Amino acid sequence: MRAKMGAKWSFRSRLAAQVTLTPRQHEQWRRANLAAATLLVVAAFILTGIALWTDWDRLLADRAFDATASAFPLRHAWVTEVFNHVILKRLFFVIALVFLIPVLWDFISPRPWQWLHRFQLRVVALSAVLVPTVISLLKQRSVSHCPWDLQRYGGTEPYVRLFEHLPDGIAAGNCMPAGHASSALWMLSLSVFFLPHRLIRAALVLLTMLGVGVAVGWLQQLRGAHFLTHTLWSAWIAMLTVFLITTCMDRWPKRRSSTKRPWQHY
Repeated sequence: MRAKMGAKWSFRSRLAAQVTLTPRQHEQWRRANLAAATLLVVAAFILTGIALWTDWDRLLADRAFDATASAFPLRHAWVTEVFNHVILKRLFFVIALVFLIPVLWDFISPRPWQWLHRFQLRVVALSAVLVPTVISLLKQRSVSHCPWDLQRYGGTEPYVRLFEHLPDGIAAGNCMPAGHASSALWMLSLSVFFLPHRLIRAALVLLTMLGVGVAVGWLQQLRGAHFLTHTLWSAWIAMLTVFLITTCMDRWPKRRSSTKRPWQHY
């Protein structure tokens, strides 16, 4: 039975098959995928440790909070409330449309694109939709409250750590992971335009977009809207989502004996 399954299905990388790669590049591509998966697992343990055994969240929130005025001074500042939360969010939405519209057009009326170009656009378009969606769905299941709602910062709600339960009678805060940061974090997927040949450039683009997303989240932290770990978990979820999208599209199982039909692009 296993022999039949092995002969019937292929899990090989489409990227490696569709573009010209030297044996060394094949090996580098394989190692890059393994390194990314390992990094995600290690990062999850580190973030869990930060949330459970450190007070970094409250220490940073304390620095942004004015105890004398009992408020976050930058909560309603133009740079945080208007520029970051409104202008940048709309800008990132427009950028997402730049990728979504061509992909939808290609589904309706297939374009004469090369396989790699179509693959890259689809990864980015799916990331633009799924990264904010996944983070939003997880946020709705979260019990954590935003800093500005906590008793420590002039609010009424108790502080709980990751995996802790709220006291009886307290409604869920639905504040983790950071939703606004996801409006930028989907752009981690732009690194796909440098795959699979230029892995270093892909890594640099990923780190740059990660920095943009974390910066957007940090400005929300200054407002008292989120803790540090809220932003970091959003970044991790975004990286995991982009990794899964890329991997699934690259290695989705297909029948070895199947023949391509006119509507199939790869």
